[in-house]
Amino acid sequence: MLVPANSCHLWPSTPPTLLLLRHCETQNDVNQVHARIIKTGYLKNSSLTTKIILNSISSPHKPLVEFARYVFFTRYAVQRIRRNHLDDDPFLWNAVIKSYSHGNEPVRALVLFCMMLENGFCVDKFSFSLILKACARVCLVEEGKQIHGLLMKLEIGSNLFLLNCLIAMYLRCGDIEFARQVFDRMPIQDSVSYNSMIDGYVKSGTIDLARELFDSMPLEDKNLISWNSMLGGFAQTKDGIGLALELFEKMPERDLVSWNTIIGGFAKCGRIEFAHSLFNRMPKRDVISWSNMIDGYAKLGDIKVARTLFDEMPDKDVVAFNTIMAGYAQNGYYTEALEIFHEMQRQSNLSPDETTLVVALSAISQLGHVEKAASMHNYFLENGISVTGKVAVALIDMYSKCGSIENAILIFDGVDQKGIDHWNAMISGMARNGLGKLAFGMLLEMHRLSVKPDGITFIGVLNACAHAGLVKEGLICFELMRKVHKLEPKLQHYGCMVDILGKAGLVEGALKFIEEMPIEPNDIIWRTLLSACQNHENFTIGELIAKHLMTMDSCNSSSYVLLSNIYARLGLWSAASKVRMMMKKQNLTKVPGCSWIELEGVVHEFLVRDKSHPYVSEIYSVLDGFGASNLQVIDCKC
Repeated sequence: MLVPANSCHLWPSTPPTLLLLRHCETQNDVNQVHARIIKTGYLKNSSLTTKIILNSISSPHKPLVEFARYVFFTRYAVQRIRRNHLDDDPFLWNAVIKSYSHGNEPVRALVLFCMMLENGFCVDKFSFSLILKACARVCLVEEGKQIHGLLMKLEIGSNLFLLNCLIAMYLRCGDIEFARQVFDRMPIQDSVSYNSMIDGYVKSGTIDLARELFDSMPLEDKNLISWNSMLGGFAQTKDGIGLALELFEKMPERDLVSWNTIIGGFAKCGRIEFAHSLFNRMPKRDVISWSNMIDGYAKLGDIKVARTLFDEMPDKDVVAFNTIMAGYAQNGYYTEALEIFHEMQRQSNLSPDETTLVVALSAISQLGHVEKAASMHNYFLENGISVTGKVAVALIDMYSKCGSIENAILIFDGVDQKGIDHWNAMISGMARNGLGKLAFGMLLEMHRLSVKPDGITFIGVLNACAHAGLVKEGLICFELMRKVHKLEPKLQHYGCMVDILGKAGLVEGALKFIEEMPIEPNDIIWRTLLSACQNHENFTIGELIAKHLMTMDSCNSSSYVLLSNIYARLGLWSAASKVRMMMKKQNLTKVPGCSWIELEGVVHEFLVRDKSHPYVSEIYSVLDGFGASNLQVIDCKC
């Protein structure tokens, strides 16, 4: 018997056209099947409409999900409203709400939920759970409170599952007090209720309240999640690691999370030997176990042991590679960090993530290799890696540190959604390359575009003004920070202002600025002014500052060197010699100056009076030649 397409009867089997639908991946695929469905009249059958929506709404392919939503709104929802079918099971509505609440548009889940309520459709506990999830994901705490109020008016308002959803929503939105109110008013709590609150307290750093709740938790409700949450709370701090160990030893059972948490805690607080003893006791290890140990040794500067552990790992993933790369970079082994990156590239089963790329870019920026910078950028382009977020920030920073400010600007201009970090990286890059006016102009551009600057922004602009000698712009920037953006200047900002005034030769003004500071100046600020005194030959103020610095920080050689230089400039050789003798008695040595030059892709490092370079004889010979030429020129002029 033939069944008309517009019939409400169930089809005995799924039509072939609809079987094709689940295999659609692109918009073109969906359009072709859609055209076939229209031609056959399947959309007029409510049973087939439901099948189309249910089979497509949870697809990983966006075009198919969008098609399911289109069918839902144009066919299913409209028909239900017209025919006044308001008491239907909200199962299909929930499926569409879930596609929003768990997808990229959680706010639309709230819109659809409101549409259901406005049109008098039935909602159930799953509808509420999905909408609370949506509120939690985008921190819509006020809307969440309204949902909470509605729940309290309904019979399902005391449902344990929904109350746990409410707690999770408030915790995700950072409103721990409201979460606790819900918890305290619950007619009954279960392990999910307790674990959510304990985890919330741990993440907010209120470990005492987490411990209080953990201790009051019924023994039958405590599970591995409860113990691990509390363990993680104690292991966060150096003071709590002892309590973490006590708790660890009391645990009725342990899993990999337990072991990794306690080992990670000891490694982070510097007790790496004890962490290693626990590591050796582990019944089973995973990549996180190994990575915790590698990170712990690297942070203590023992990169050799970290590398040995990395080499001993039976299986390595992206996290392991990132950890050893970061370890090398933190300890100044930038070339080795890049070698690890290249080793990872040779692994066919691994792809670098954002952290990998940021560490690699940071290593290149520290080395100052322009060719490596260009090569890395080309790697991004060839592999279709999106230049956004932290990667874009790292690229801007890398190019500017390598002296290629034009490429840094191109990267910045190419970022569609610029965050404050992108602006800060660009401003700092301009400061580093002496482009003070451009950096100041970027601050004004931020104001025009209503991008709110932060403390780092102003440090970058003030540094740029100092390097370029822009006193007026520096003073304007400082006032903008305080009076327009209501940001309280920190020591770094005051230090920048002293540098601006000092470099411009306004030594007395810089001294007055320091004396009027609302916070105590540190040795760096005084040393900045001392350097200005030497450069502008204000030896009266310079001598006073140098002596003050020597009482503040007697172990720093720079104050002694600057004071000795001041005395030497004045011809007070006896006083200069006395300062040098004081340095000798305290075993203080001047840190030698260092510079790098990149030639044909190779970076050459030079220290003061260093003769370790393989071509040192040729270099000195050329320099001597320059010296002779200069003498000849002088003789001619005489």
